[in-house]
This record gives sequence, structure tokens and C-alpha cells, in this order.
Amino acid sequence: MNTLFDGVEPMVYESGISVPYNWWAGDTASRFFVGLRDERKIWGTRCASCGIVHVPPRKACPLCFHSQSTWVEVSGEGVVQTFTIARRQLAALKQNVPVISGLIRLDGADTSLLHYIGDVSPEAVHIGMRVKAKFSQIRRGEILDIACFIPCK
Repeated sequence: MNTLFDGVEPMVYESGISVPYNWWAGDTASRFFVGLRDERKIWGTRCASCGIVHVPPRKACPLCFHSQSTWVEVSGEGVVQTFTIARRQLAALKQNVPVISGLIRLDGADTSLLHYIGDVSPEAVHIGMRVKAKFSQIRRGEILDIACFIPCK
């Protein structure tokens, strides 16, 4: 046993690490993000084999593995399928808590999109709630070009 540290409380330092990186988004994600950025439109892909409309779009259908699909525009409105509320402020959260995240099934899509739900109190959000996309004023070609989904009035 090392007696040098007996009775001394260990010190802990908080720090952050920045690991910048770049990656190629690919043809499918690039087209999806360009649609958000330049058109304020949400695009999905319809599988040519089973007909499922995927949002976010997929290069190949994860259900039947068919690789050919067609692009379809889906509505910016949809339904909250499920949600969760983060009430503890963590470094990964860029917004102040509470932060509501939900799976949104957009009208015209067969899958759900994970995104933030805003402009609603945690007590008022519920499964089945109708929401619509609120686009960011400044768009950069990323998922946060949709700032959040807000309740339909």
C-alpha cells in the first residue's frame, strides 16, 4: 500500500474533448439533406419491391433488401409515435432541459424520424399528437435544418 496518498482525497478534473471529423454522407443522405436545405422539403424513398416509404431515406430497403427505390416527397406534418424527455442537463444536449425527443411518423411515410419536439410543455406532449416541421432560418444541409417539430394548431 502506498502511504504517500493516505488521507488525501483524489482530485478529479472535468474537461472536454473535441474530435473533429468529416465523412461522406453518400448519395442518399446528400439528396435528403439538400432537399431540407434548399427546398424545405422532406424526401423519402419508396422501395420498388415492397412499397415501404422510408424516412429518412434508405439506399436499400432494410426489410426486403431490394436496392432500387424511387424518391417521394412526404408531408412536413405527422404524428408522434413515442417520445422521451431529458430533464438532466448533459454536455451532449445543446438545448436547455427539458428536451423532448420523439419518433415522428410523417404523413406519407411508413417509418418514423427521430427528432426534437418543441414549442410544447413536457406535460402536454403525448403519443398521437399531430406535429409539423419547423425549419431553421439558416439551413446548412443537415438534420437540424428542421429545428424541431411543433404541435399543429
